[in-house]
Amino acid sequence: MKKFRGIAALLVTLILVIGSLGACSKNGSSDNQEDTNQSGTDTSGSTDNGETKDLKGTLTMAGSTSMEKLANAAAEAFMNKYPGVTVTAEFIGSGAGVEAVLAGTVDIGNSSRSLNDTEKQSGAVENIVAIDGIAVVVDPANTATNLTKDQLFGIYTGTITNWSDVGGTNQPIVVIGREAASGTRGAFEELIEAEDQCKYANELSSTGAVMAKVASTPGAIGYVSLDVVDDTVVAVSLEGVAPTAENIKAGNYFLSRPFVMATVGEISEQSDIVKAFFEYMNSEEGKGIIKSIGLITVD
Repeated sequence: MKKFRGIAALLVTLILVIGSLGACSKNGSSDNQEDTNQSGTDTSGSTDNGETKDLKGTLTMAGSTSMEKLANAAAEAFMNKYPGVTVTAEFIGSGAGVEAVLAGTVDIGNSSRSLNDTEKQSGAVENIVAIDGIAVVVDPANTATNLTKDQLFGIYTGTITNWSDVGGTNQPIVVIGREAASGTRGAFEELIEAEDQCKYANELSSTGAVMAKVASTPGAIGYVSLDVVDDTVVAVSLEGVAPTAENIKAGNYFLSRPFVMATVGEISEQSDIVKAFFEYMNSEEGKGIIKSIGLITVD
């Protein structure tokens, strides 16, 4: 009987020791987990490089159709970086985009021209994110591939009406342009010093529509953002200078304009999402996107 009691006591002691070891193991695991969380390696969406991915909400943009490629590319990349954020963009023209941000219906108003004094006085702040060249395009069969600023002025104001007057064949010039609210139109007319003087055969509501019309119309001429030019049209040289990013950076090509993402108030006054978006646009990754679609970064 004594022997049985001794064995039983030994078993109880073993059970208590094993239980104590298990508790220590649990506490140690908890302490380790707490240490891991405090180190920032695995907390609420943080990444190994300390970059937070827990930003949540929406960002809305509206404005220039010329900025569609940039806005869409930037929105997609930003949403990949911050999966909790949804970015939406409408392309309704520069003037309408600035009006929308001033009215508070969007966070950012995209404008493919500098803001005017009235817009600035109303509270819009001009945040230049890229520089765009405006390409003058003609139909693929056109043999007039170099124009001077004076010739361009004459074509768009109606004093030059035939391609034979500017080195081309005997063919009427069909002048294509954008609608009155377009930032591209505003910048183009200002740069050739023909504000409110241009005479258009067609005034179209988007960059894509201008490209399609010029490509399919013999004798047509139009203006579009440099980054959308493809082989359906011919981009002419101006004053002997080809429309390239290198020539625009060097200041040799006179048809260039800013791409503006306007806010009401300074960037520092915006929501965390808007501030993060501008930080992204100014980062090396953001500048890479700007360059990849044929635009020029702001240094």
